[in-house]
Amino acid sequence: QVQLVESGGGLVQTGGSLRLSCAVSGRASSSYNIGWFRQAPGKEREFVTALLWNGGSVFLSEYADSVKDRFRISRDHAKNIIHVQMNSLKPEDTAVYYCGAVGSGRSVWLFNEYDYWGQGTQVTVSS
Repeated sequence: QVQLVESGGGLVQTGGSLRLSCAVSGRASSSYNIGWFRQAPGKEREFVTALLWNGGSVFLSEYADSVKDRFRISRDHAKNIIHVQMNSLKPEDTAVYYCGAVGSGRSVWLFNEYDYWGQGTQVTVSS
């Protein structure tokens, strides 16, 4: 069992920044890769970014084209928290953001591959 708790959402103006956090806990949680998805009203959940690691070292980060060069994912190893620094935010970034845990070897891009999800955190970008 893996527990995920997101935080850091809020209301920000266009061009502003927010940092989302996902606290990961539970047995064998280190064997899972962590991804972030978002879901806007009336839309499907879409991939945002993911961090894959092997043996405790960062292995690879992935980004959706829509957020590449604006978002950065990182891990606090000591606290086992995954952060997403979101810069140059746009109104189209408005959504509920979820972090999820997916087993190694499975696709981080597909939400139906994920085994565990957090409760989500709302991000609203005003124009």
